[in-house]
Amino acid sequence: MLTTLAFVSIQQATAVLLLVYMAAVLLLVIRGYRQTKSMDDYAVGSVHFSPSFVGLSLAASMTSAATFIINPGLIGTYGIAGFISYGLALPIAAVFSLVLLTKGFRKYGSKVAALTLAQWMGKRYESPRFALFFAFLSLLLLAFVVLICVGITQVLAKGLGLEPLWILIGVISFVFGYMMFGGANSMVYTNAIQAISMLIVAVILIASGYQHFEAGIQGFVDKLRAIDPLLVSATNPASPIFRDFFEIIFCQVIVGIAVVCQPHILTKSLLLKKEEDVNQYLTVGAIVQFLFFLVVIAGLYARLVFPDMQQNGVPIAPDELISTYVVTYFPVALGILIIFGLMSAGMSTLEGLIQSLSTTITEDIVKKVAPESFREKLKNHAFAMAFNRWVIVALGFAAFALSYEQLIRPNVSVAIFAQNGVYAYFSCAFVPVLFGMFHTDSDRRAVFAAAVTALIVHFGIYYGGIGPYMQESVRNPAIPTAMAILSATAVGYALYFLLPRTKKVTP
Repeated sequence: MLTTLAFVSIQQATAVLLLVYMAAVLLLVIRGYRQTKSMDDYAVGSVHFSPSFVGLSLAASMTSAATFIINPGLIGTYGIAGFISYGLALPIAAVFSLVLLTKGFRKYGSKVAALTLAQWMGKRYESPRFALFFAFLSLLLLAFVVLICVGITQVLAKGLGLEPLWILIGVISFVFGYMMFGGANSMVYTNAIQAISMLIVAVILIASGYQHFEAGIQGFVDKLRAIDPLLVSATNPASPIFRDFFEIIFCQVIVGIAVVCQPHILTKSLLLKKEEDVNQYLTVGAIVQFLFFLVVIAGLYARLVFPDMQQNGVPIAPDELISTYVVTYFPVALGILIIFGLMSAGMSTLEGLIQSLSTTITEDIVKKVAPESFREKLKNHAFAMAFNRWVIVALGFAAFALSYEQLIRPNVSVAIFAQNGVYAYFSCAFVPVLFGMFHTDSDRRAVFAAAVTALIVHFGIYYGGIGPYMQESVRNPAIPTAMAILSATAVGYALYFLLPRTKKVTP
């Protein structure tokens, strides 16, 4: 196989790989579709999965195209300061938070049979309005869908040598199309396969710069310094997002702690049927996930290959750096394997987001605000499943419009656009999830006030240009998010002690 690949172009090999991948995914979707009889099955599955299998699925969902494609490009552009931020500070905080929050969420989530994070909120605090509030907030996650679509498009456009517009249309049509049917039952299979390929590719990318260390770490640092001294500085004042340790470490640790509060991450634990499976699930997920986060170092290798961020005189945008590195630096055989892994990195999270967003819209918004006659129709499983497919179609059109805009007019990187939406969402979710598990006698008014505070602070600072960090044309979303989380936590605890305690809820 490897000998044959040596005589074909990267474009031909990528096309063959893509066809094989599409065929394999469709077979798994058909298998999952046959086991999906209701919205419950679509949301959390009806099959008993191995905890290791689900752990791999978790790692694939948490580390997406941002980790494998977009963030390495930013690190290649701005240097070691970015690696400290995205490769160390955020992952360590995220893994710690994942272990801490998963067990409590799963205990209560299983008890109330919650299909979505919005449902978990509503049932935990006995407030349909609170559930509806979070259901609408979930629409902010569409920004993450856009990041992934752009990342996958950039990789396949380089691999196939085609215009990004046509690749974007194909990616959205295929992924949103098959997610109309399989749901959780097929998604765990595809996620596990994608996670295994990502694991192989992570090792290849992390090891791909071994020759740069022939003179040791100092030799590697000297090569980067020769390009630009700021690339080896622990802070990069010339960058828009890695200017000092407040941005690099403080804000990213807070973001990392709260990043777990996303529906496609927390609800993954509900796929486990037995409580004793949780430890194995978390161990596998945490180890594999941390390895995935280290892939961002490949951005520094790519910068050594393209020191002036140009290829044949054409500037390379940060979002294109890794895909350009892969198709030009690696032989065809390794190149297509890496393209498959990069594509998998995006597909794994994209599937989870489509599944959780469509379920939230169908179950938590439409079933609550639609006319009574339509809500009665949605009680029929077949009708609800059919309607959910139309929701996915609508999400696909919205994703295309926003992704195309980011392809042709990004503000430095699609990561800035995506972080602004996603970070706002989980900054609102952090206190309700935290109190829901560790302060089970908290008044619902405390968590509602905290969530609203986070929303106002995040968007107020970002769009209001409040503070010295928000005066640039490119604004780092991690800063308003960190302030939002801290403000929400302060408001939540103040009201927790001021308001009368409610009856404790026992998970």
